[in-house]
Parts: sequence; C-alpha cells; structure tokens
Amino acid sequence: MRGRRWCAGRTSSLSRTGVGWIQREGGAVEEMRPGDVVWIPPGVKHWHGAAATTGMTHIALTEQVDGQVATWMEQVSDEQYRR
Repeated sequence: MRGRRWCAGRTSSLSRTGVGWIQREGGAVEEMRPGDVVWIPPGVKHWHGAAATTGMTHIALTEQVDGQVATWMEQVSDEQYRR
C-alpha cells in the first residue's frame, strides 16, 4: 500500500506528468494522462494517485465547502488499487 486514502471534497485535478489513476466509489478505475482534468463534486468519495508502474505529478485544487476542505477517510486497500 502506498498511502492513498479515500477522501470526499470538491476537487479539480490537472495531470502534469506520468500516468495516474482515479476512482470514484463504486466506479471503475480511470486513467489520467498529462493534460487531463478531472473534477470531483463535493461529497463524492474518491481516491487518485500514480498508476502501479509509473509515477505522476498533478496539481489539485480543492475548494472549501462549509468550512472544510476535504474529509480524509480510510486507506485504499491493495485490492482496490489493483482493480
């Protein structure tokens, strides 16, 4: 496990280099490549991070909603990450 955690918060993520993955709870793991922009609405549980065999860099913009930026939750399991 690489320290990824599920979170909920309004997030925009711009992939800069490498290949990454993002998953909304209950959905498929999606690939992020340089230039891709992903928007997560408030309250949607999700995680994002580097793909299994590459690194990635990204810029994440997280908006404050009701005085809170994000709600951090449990770690992403190896099984969830490898889907």
